[in-house]
Amino acid sequence: MTNEVAIAMRDFFVGSIQHDVKTTMNVLRAVPDDPTKWAYRPDPKARNAWDLAWHLAGVDVHFCEGVPNLSFADMANEGSFLKQHEPKSIAAMVSWYEKEMARVLGRVSAMSAAQLATPVQFFMYNQPAVEYLAFVKSHSIHHRGELATYLRPMGSKCPSIYGPSADENPFA
Repeated sequence: MTNEVAIAMRDFFVGSIQHDVKTTMNVLRAVPDDPTKWAYRPDPKARNAWDLAWHLAGVDVHFCEGVPNLSFADMANEGSFLKQHEPKSIAAMVSWYEKEMARVLGRVSAMSAAQLATPVQFFMYNQPAVEYLAFVKSHSIHHRGELATYLRPMGSKCPSIYGPSADENPFA
């Protein structure tokens, strides 16, 4: 990987993830800040709404942190990371997510081309660190969409994600 490619990939993914952070925050904010609704799950095999929202926010930050750390070794401790930082409300979750994603994306933006191109082991993958930003983006998209399907059954409205939502745009 050339220095130019590493920097271009970083800049593309950081900008794209920063845009997605705003969208994710809108979906998280749409989760009713009512603990009686957090147990909602569409199927017994599904996570409940609270666990899914916290997984989305917490793992986005935790996984993204592996890029500037040049290591995903602490991903095995995901459960303890999530317990250590778990908020008490949706509002606190959104605030934490916004602050922590800005912090960690700042760390990623400060990485040199050589750091970005450093191969990093993650399970069966051994890719340049910068390529894992695609994993962060995919993780967020996947779980944000999953959480969005919970909103209406919980009595909330689905915000715009990649285009108008029928809940926000009567012409959609």
